[in-house]
Amino acid sequence: MADSSQNKMSVVQLTILTAVNMMGSGIIMLPTKLAQVGTMSILSWVVTAVGSMCLAYAFAKCGMYTRRGGGMGGYAEYTFGKAGSFMANYTYGVSLLIANIAIAISAVGYAQEFMEVELSSVAVGMWTIATLWLATVMNFGGAKYTGRVSSVTVWGVIIPVLGISVIGWFWFNPSTYTEAWNPHNLQFFDGLTQSIAMTLWAFLGMESASANSEAVENPEKNVPIACLGGTLGAAIIYILSTNVMAGIVPNAELAMSSAPFGLAFATMFTPTVGKIVMGLMVMSCFGSLLGWQFTIAQVFKTSSDEGYFPKLFSKVTSYGAPIVGMITITVIQSLLSLMTISDALYEQFETLVNLAVVTNIIPYLLSMAALVVIQKAAGHYSGATTFIALLGSLYSFYALYSSGFDSMTYGSLVTFFGWTLYGFVSERFDLMDSIYWNREEDKRTGRVDEEAQKLYAAHQAKLDSEAHVSHEYDPAMKSETK
Repeated sequence: MADSSQNKMSVVQLTILTAVNMMGSGIIMLPTKLAQVGTMSILSWVVTAVGSMCLAYAFAKCGMYTRRGGGMGGYAEYTFGKAGSFMANYTYGVSLLIANIAIAISAVGYAQEFMEVELSSVAVGMWTIATLWLATVMNFGGAKYTGRVSSVTVWGVIIPVLGISVIGWFWFNPSTYTEAWNPHNLQFFDGLTQSIAMTLWAFLGMESASANSEAVENPEKNVPIACLGGTLGAAIIYILSTNVMAGIVPNAELAMSSAPFGLAFATMFTPTVGKIVMGLMVMSCFGSLLGWQFTIAQVFKTSSDEGYFPKLFSKVTSYGAPIVGMITITVIQSLLSLMTISDALYEQFETLVNLAVVTNIIPYLLSMAALVVIQKAAGHYSGATTFIALLGSLYSFYALYSSGFDSMTYGSLVTFFGWTLYGFVSERFDLMDSIYWNREEDKRTGRVDEEAQKLYAAHQAKLDSEAHVSHEYDPAMKSETK
């Protein structure tokens, strides 16, 4: 037991790990968008930080008490059954698919500034597609290779973001900051709403914080602390870095930049330093994309293994890489990249981010709603935890609203299409239930349907052969006879 304890992380180590995992490429284009609202966007950071901590705490509890695998799909299954599990997996997969395009666009934006070239909107689209395919091909080596690369490249964003949060204040000009408070004279709630979705984008991935619960000492106590502490730590760094930048670079310049961190460091020091930061950001973006492209392939593979997605996503090589699924996903991403081309790079980035946020919030809401059942099934119900999950849900609805009419419309269409797709696979999960209840209803009414009886007998025989024991089907036992 002593050896096992020595190999576990402390709460401080897990808190740091949680914050670092969240600080990927999500932050690097945000100063441009936030500058378009003004420095009043700091209020959006505060709202999002509180909402994200509520979500992170609830996810920590889900991860601690669940007995099902599959992440948010497993959480949703407690309350919404297989249909809810499918929708959580489907919308999460779609969200990652879109989000990775936004990451690739971030890399292209910084790269064009780094190379001092000005690309047309079509050229940006083409280079985005090329970046996606390069990341996909590099993932053919499997998770071990991807993990090594990503663990190095993540420092390309952490060093500049932490650096400007600490030393940037020496160049901070209060008048520059105050002049940028509300440059477009927006109403208070309009300004708050316009930047909520973009700030939530920086926190996406918080749901994975509970994945390390088995690797920490006293997980019931320390995992929620680490989730809250890691989210709060990331929030503080995000708020400091974006706001100190707003007091260094004039608002008009920042709002039009394709590489805001590079611009800030060039203003603070020299153009050469700005170039170095741009190079680090390009490296970080690509490393983040590399990891997330592998992650989305694994998400699709898990869903395929569950019977939700086509079997082609389950095929893996000797290196454990689902190459066929990766290629299929990248083809879809290439088409989406062409469909979302905009005259301004940051406009394309914003469109993709808002759509990614909308689709990512669906499994968040399903997971929050399932937490009551998850807690009670584990014998650990807490009214306070349920209330925190409710606050997280309310924030999620506000984030949906703030994403805008177009993103809500397209996100809704994508979600509704998911229900149609589930209809084609639901036979694997729901047919026996329907046969059983038809049989019970026929018994109750005295109706005799020989075809229905034969169908029930055939499926009962199949169930018996799979379970290697003869017993009558009971819907309550479905999850245990899966």
